[in-house]
Amino acid sequence: MSDRVAHWIELYRTAWESNEAEDIQALFVEDAEYRTEPHAEPWTGHEEIVDGWLEAADEPGETSFEWEIVTETDDLAIVQGRTGYRGGPTYANLWVIGFAADGRATRFTEWYMDEGDAG
Repeated sequence: MSDRVAHWIELYRTAWESNEAEDIQALFVEDAEYRTEPHAEPWTGHEEIVDGWLEAADEPGETSFEWEIVTETDDLAIVQGRTGYRGGPTYANLWVIGFAADGRATRFTEWYMDEGDAG
């Protein structure tokens, strides 16, 4: 497992649980792009990313998250995950994370599917 990816996901989970602007901003370079699905218009830059994140925020303690790296290069990682909601659905996730040299994300795109919909 890559230390860079593990550290970034640890920070992501911290932000996911805290919903604090500083925690969210720490994940991304200033002009990063965050897509909530592959063809969505991205949230661009810290302000849009924080605003979009907080609009869709989960409550602290509401989720569990398991993950593994599918592939990684010098500036990109693809992560497969599983998000469980307490008393709710479980989602299969695929994250594509572009990395800057300092370990922050330059771009992030997520795919997710409700496992209850898998047939």
